[in-house]
Amino acid sequence: MPNIAREELKPEESEQLLLLPGGHPPLWNHMDSTGPVGLQQREGAPGCSQEGLPCPSDSSELVLACLQQFKVTETQLRQIQASLLCSMEHALGGQASPASSVRMLPTYVGSTPHGTEQGDFVVLELGATGASLRVLWVTLVGNEGHRMEPRSQEFVIPPEVMLGPGQQLFDFAARCLSEFLDAIPMDKKGLQLGFSFSFPCHQTGLDRSTLISWTKGFRCSGVEGHDVVQLLRDAIKRQGAYSIDVVAVVNDTVGTMMGCEPGFGPCEVGLVVDTGTNACYMEEARHVAVLDEDRGRVCVSVEWGSFSDDGVLGPVLTTFDHALDQESLNPGAQRFEKMIGGLYLGELVRLVLAHLAQQGVLFDGCTSSALLTHGSILLEHVAEMEDPLAGAARVHAILQDLGLSVGASDAELVQYVCATVLTRAARLCAAALAAVLSRLRHSRELQMLQIAVATGGRVFERHPSFLSILQETVKLLAPECDVSFIPSVDGGGRGVAMVTAVAARLAAHRRLLEETLAPFRLNHEQLAVVQAQMREAMVKGLRGEASSLRMLPTYVRATPDGTERGDFLALDLGGTNFRVLLVCVTAGGVKITSQVYSIPEYVAQGSGQQLFDHIVDCIVDFQQKQGLSGQSLPLGFTFSFPCRQLGLDQGILLNWTKGFNASDCEGQDVVCLLREAIRRRQAVELNVVAIVNDTVGTMMSCGYEDPRCEVGLIVGTGTNACYMEELRNVAAVAGDSGHMCINMEWGAFGDDGSLDLLRTCFDANVDQASINPGKQSFEKMISGMYLGEIVRHILLHLTSLGVLFRGQQTQRLQTRDIFKTKFLSEIESDSLALRQVRAILEDLGLPLTSDDALMVLEVCQAVSQRAAQLCGAGVAAVVEKIRENRGLEELTVSVGVDGTLYKLHPHFSSLVAATVRKLAPRCVVTFLQSEDGSGKGAALVTAVACRLAQTACV
Repeated sequence: MPNIAREELKPEESEQLLLLPGGHPPLWNHMDSTGPVGLQQREGAPGCSQEGLPCPSDSSELVLACLQQFKVTETQLRQIQASLLCSMEHALGGQASPASSVRMLPTYVGSTPHGTEQGDFVVLELGATGASLRVLWVTLVGNEGHRMEPRSQEFVIPPEVMLGPGQQLFDFAARCLSEFLDAIPMDKKGLQLGFSFSFPCHQTGLDRSTLISWTKGFRCSGVEGHDVVQLLRDAIKRQGAYSIDVVAVVNDTVGTMMGCEPGFGPCEVGLVVDTGTNACYMEEARHVAVLDEDRGRVCVSVEWGSFSDDGVLGPVLTTFDHALDQESLNPGAQRFEKMIGGLYLGELVRLVLAHLAQQGVLFDGCTSSALLTHGSILLEHVAEMEDPLAGAARVHAILQDLGLSVGASDAELVQYVCATVLTRAARLCAAALAAVLSRLRHSRELQMLQIAVATGGRVFERHPSFLSILQETVKLLAPECDVSFIPSVDGGGRGVAMVTAVAARLAAHRRLLEETLAPFRLNHEQLAVVQAQMREAMVKGLRGEASSLRMLPTYVRATPDGTERGDFLALDLGGTNFRVLLVCVTAGGVKITSQVYSIPEYVAQGSGQQLFDHIVDCIVDFQQKQGLSGQSLPLGFTFSFPCRQLGLDQGILLNWTKGFNASDCEGQDVVCLLREAIRRRQAVELNVVAIVNDTVGTMMSCGYEDPRCEVGLIVGTGTNACYMEELRNVAAVAGDSGHMCINMEWGAFGDDGSLDLLRTCFDANVDQASINPGKQSFEKMISGMYLGEIVRHILLHLTSLGVLFRGQQTQRLQTRDIFKTKFLSEIESDSLALRQVRAILEDLGLPLTSDDALMVLEVCQAVSQRAAQLCGAGVAAVVEKIRENRGLEELTVSVGVDGTLYKLHPHFSSLVAATVRKLAPRCVVTFLQSEDGSGKGAALVTAVACRLAQTACV
């Protein structure tokens, strides 16, 4: 909870803050030594006894004492703000709170309008305007169309219906609905209805809401504790006139927020001051404990009318508040609402005027039976009397209708009473709104919150000064919030239709999103087919038959057993940077010393001799720096370019990639080229033992830590796997006993069409735009080089359907490779709030809403999940083959893994493991992340080769 200062007001600040509507200072600023100006020379009124009336100075004291009860200092306002904010946070967190706290009820409205909503909607309003019910026909035309005024009809609810059985009330509502629709000359098939029900409810869905308690003078039996939507549906069914789908139940506050014109920017707060008062706002869903949601936002109804913290409200409650509460239908409840709501402001004014008359300060000490009658002064009367221009005349007319004789000075004093009661209400409302704004700013971690607040209700409509006092007080209490106040359109009726329209839009968009992503959601049967197809391709490749898996022997015949010892050199050439490593393998572990050397472009694209001479120069430099000159150490060479390996130390370069184009190398044995460069240098002796693929290096690096590691897996920019196969199954290499590490080159799996049933149109688009169409099919569905592009094509498709970005195509999204795979990892991170997801996408120039951000997240999840599951199906095929090769009931094996996608994506690794468990239940598989597979792994391949050679000599 933010720290809200509680400094005391300076006297001059107190006076500045308490200007009344029209710029008038409050009555207590109009005192001189003898009392309120204008009251000192009061004359007795005919027909009223002057005996016992106070003298002028006594009158002044009485007026001052009476109206000063309504004075609320800045310190008190800040205390109310802090207490209400604390109550909000407790309720959001699901902590047990006293009945006096706010309720923070989720409304299940998860999205605000974005201007494309269209269609005809019916709205039924109950409770928004006191003892009446309203039905509306609202036509929404989106941003482009000419706005159409809603048709509406108001029905007065008889008192016996307001206080009678609940079924009677809902039958009355259904009859009003039918009567209204009978008069509408429109197609009334498939009507969608939004139900505005403005009472405290426990909502469990957009169309499920249980009444907690009646307010605003309603006391219908058999409704509290029941779903009001179902009660309405039952009544409509009993009426039988129309088929109506009740889509959403909405309170008037949410309707007010949703009815805000979208052109004003994000309108994410609704504020209603009508017969009652309430606010709602868009909260981060992860903060609402009862929802158990991690993503998105949800509109929360604060229900602040029930706030009644005695510690902070007690000092600002007047004797009139206590009297009003005792006379109300619900004594002790809704204390905050009774100081602000329009149902009570007129009654507060009546109680003050009656008190002042009884004290002889007003109406010459005379009262009337009407003045002493509960409810004789209404909100409308207060609005008319408080008007600084025409109010005086209305004071005379209204009070004379109550049987009172109004003197000249009475009118001004009555206006002050009205203004004082209204000012307190506005300032208390501002303190509560400041708590909501503070909550929003802190939950979104913003230095400055810019937001629009939609306002609605008759207090705003009939008391213009209420808004101006509210605005000034909010500025004082929440200076770090830039707030625009936007009047609600049609008192929330259009907003309720908008909730219904947004729900319909979201449902339609949800269907389109699900249809689009359905091909990416692979079931167990589909994955089992991939596993079987890969297994078949492995067998064919090992036999030398036509297969999309090349199954290349690497001539690595064993994994480390922990007895390897010695010093080894490793070379790692795979890009513009070249590494030389000294790897010391001891009983205590592996120690690595390395240095990075750059390969200038002119060397990478010059002659092959120049390139390999440069490599040897780097090795010599490294040996000199490490004190190894003259020593002939075994060397492992990780050469990350396409090769056909003919032996452990023989590799034919098939073609250069990654910007290399050195001449006279393709088709040559790169180990021979390196040895020739060593001979040319003469001063150096090197023993090149092995040329190593990075996947094999990954397996060997992990194999040193875990002897059960017999599989290597790379999932980074590209993807590949290797494993230890029985030599008898490898047709390309002579021998029937022992093992051979097989480089599967599984990125090409499916190039024969076996994956076509799983390929989507988005995969086809990515493939066609690649440098090798029709090749590396498996890799293009899994690896980091392609996932971002798949996501981009899906986003383009969803935008064309109007599901994303309001259907507006952006140039940035049309740009190839703009959506990097790293964004998938960032967007899917559990630690990122939706705000941060939006920031990532906005950096790409994608103007989006929270709904868009959620859908982009779902797209990323679907694409990365499919990739992980396909990878898992491949691993399952490999480990099952090892198990069956060895005739085991259960295989325990480890897989060494490297690659940025596997390591950095928040869920990829767990999805791979889960898929393997399901598809290979008789294999206990442990995944180990490799450290420096291309360097340490190359040295360990060399170390194992040396160990095996020594064993053979013995």
